[in-house]
Amino acid sequence: MNFFQMKNSNIHYFMEVEVPKPAPPVVGKVTHHSIELYWNNQHQLQGYGATDQRLCFSIEEEDIKTHTYGNIYIGYAKQHVVKGLDASTPYRFRLKVISHTGYYAYSPVVTVSTTREPMSGKHLHHAVIKNDVEGACRVLQSGDVKVDILDKLGFPPLMIAAQKGYHRMVAFLIKFGADVNQKNGSGKDSLMLACFAGHLDVVKCLRRFGATWEARDNGGSSALHWATDGEHLNVIEWMINDDCKVDVTDRHSLWTPLMQVAALSGNVEIASLLIKAGANVNIQDKMGKTPLMVAVINSYDNLVQLLLKNGADPYVTNEYGTSILEMAKSFSTENVISLLEEFERQ
Repeated sequence: MNFFQMKNSNIHYFMEVEVPKPAPPVVGKVTHHSIELYWNNQHQLQGYGATDQRLCFSIEEEDIKTHTYGNIYIGYAKQHVVKGLDASTPYRFRLKVISHTGYYAYSPVVTVSTTREPMSGKHLHHAVIKNDVEGACRVLQSGDVKVDILDKLGFPPLMIAAQKGYHRMVAFLIKFGADVNQKNGSGKDSLMLACFAGHLDVVKCLRRFGATWEARDNGGSSALHWATDGEHLNVIEWMINDDCKVDVTDRHSLWTPLMQVAALSGNVEIASLLIKAGANVNIQDKMGKTPLMVAVINSYDNLVQLLLKNGADPYVTNEYGTSILEMAKSFSTENVISLLEEFERQ
């Protein structure tokens, strides 16, 4: 063996035998997505001269699939926070200490598990969307989440459940303290959304727990306005029997539900139900328009006929003095014009 072979052999022997093995990194704060490791005490680095700033450190993490280690940190600091980890998952780390001469040694492996991810609003909203009452119960019982927490669109869980027609979920959330009259950014509450979607069982449940017919959204519309927009006859009938006012007006245009039917759908069945319940066929909005005028403008000939049969005044003029027949000749079909002309001849 020549000199260089002897020298290399001695270095190899020294690196494997003489370099002291450091203690494992100490585990600090552990969360569901991070683990703090540090190695800044004399005991861990005994034999290296812990005050020697020329020591270099490397933290290596085991790949659970290949059982090999890869560097996740290398430098001169004496602590490192491993981030971006999965919740409730074990991880294995070892410390590598490198002297200024290039000698190094590995510590024993330390195994650390991240904590369970804390419950949050997204867990509750996810359970509600899936109609998972048991899952929602687990989230709320954790104590980490409020029952009225909003999602990114400003909807509380109760509003989502009401909109989707999840009656059992609605009842559960209310019993857990959900506010039945809470509104979203547009001023709508759960009752309005349930009425628009036609979920009668949810409407009944919300009313039973204190939801009010008097609420208005930012546009001034009530739950009955939304029910007529959704064209749900059974819901509207139940609302009327539950003492919901049929001539309730919005705050902006002073439109009643009957006026809204004349403007949007022309639904004769809904209009008949409202009229039978006492809706005023000659009520005027902020601009002086009546339901008949609006129905004429939209060419809803069946609705025009219904309104005329139930006392709608065809001689009312708008704010500009224009008669309904004149409006019909500008906007409507021949059917509507004929209905009005025939009515005038009677």
